[in-house]
Amino acid sequence: MTITRASKVNADDIAPNRRRGGDIRVLLGPATVGATSGFMGMLTLEPAEFVSEHYHPYSEEFLCLVRGELVVRVDGTPVRLAPGEALHIPIGVRHRVENPGEAQAVAVFHLGPLAPKPSLGHVDTEPLPNAGEPSLDVGEQR
Repeated sequence: MTITRASKVNADDIAPNRRRGGDIRVLLGPATVGATSGFMGMLTLEPAEFVSEHYHPYSEEFLCLVRGELVVRVDGTPVRLAPGEALHIPIGVRHRVENPGEAQAVAVFHLGPLAPKPSLGHVDTEPLPNAGEPSLDVGEQR
């Protein structure tokens, strides 16, 4: 898919990916707008929800908390995020995202560059909480 104009996407029009936990929606990526360098989306976690631990062998991740609170376990070390704070996760670093608060948490993320093949974008390091959900893996949405 090649798109040569600016593209607008509404989160409500994107199916949630819940396999790793929470509600992950890739808004701007290869499948939605023909992006070629990475993808960007939203993560919504209800209280006590989490995204299971994984790493990206080809991409670095940028995570910015918009609302609520998050704990990101980076190689097992907890890093607390408050609204307006952002975290850079280098290529190959294990991370798990948790909502320890009593309110919904909403974050924006960006990953780049893209993996050579979508199936190589994520390596899971713990069991998926919703493994039976359809495989709308963020790395496979192109």
